[in-house]
Amino acid sequence: MIKLIAGLGNPGPEYEQTRHNAGFWWVDEAARLLKVSLQMERSHFGLVARANVGGQPVWLVEPQTFMNLSGKSVGSLARFYKIAPEEVLVVHDELDLPPGEAKLKKGGGHAGHNGLRDIHAQLGSADYWRLRIGIGHPGNKNEVANWVLKKPSPDDRIAIAQALDRCLKALPQLIAGEMDKATALIHTSKPPRPKPPRPAAPPQAGGTSPEADDKP
Repeated sequence: MIKLIAGLGNPGPEYEQTRHNAGFWWVDEAARLLKVSLQMERSHFGLVARANVGGQPVWLVEPQTFMNLSGKSVGSLARFYKIAPEEVLVVHDELDLPPGEAKLKKGGGHAGHNGLRDIHAQLGSADYWRLRIGIGHPGNKNEVANWVLKKPSPDDRIAIAQALDRCLKALPQLIAGEMDKATALIHTSKPPRPKPPRPAAPPQAGGTSPEADDKP
């Protein structure tokens, strides 16, 4: 079971709509679905909410320390409530995925993401879950800092919103720790439609077929 969900971003209205705040966007919507309100808790350096799911507490947090110190808030909550790294889900923007895509993974490196880097250090482990929200790459690594701190284009924002919505549909499975089911929902851009069995074609007189009759 996931007991702590952390959305990453930067505090303040000037950053509110920037790509780096995709994690905040998702946790805002998760809080709405769980019918809880995020409130500032200075002892945990972030906006925090407590939800009850199946009789178990689930904590939501948006660190207010700026991205580079995200682990200060996540680590504080994890230590205080004795939450293990594998019970933590971190939602963050991902340069290596295009807008509209999202991926769920456990463990691995931080790939230069400063928020993850600090969470690694504060938890003392990389063994937590990550929900990676695609924001695309500017194509030049020297432009990355500017890219993440700018607003996405209208088309990209729509695509990101669609990915966020798809991931929110997996919220019950994520909290329950049903990661295979969550992955199936999150990694599928368009849910596949079940194909009905194809009826056998009745025999045609004269050996012709409907396909042949339709040809010019």
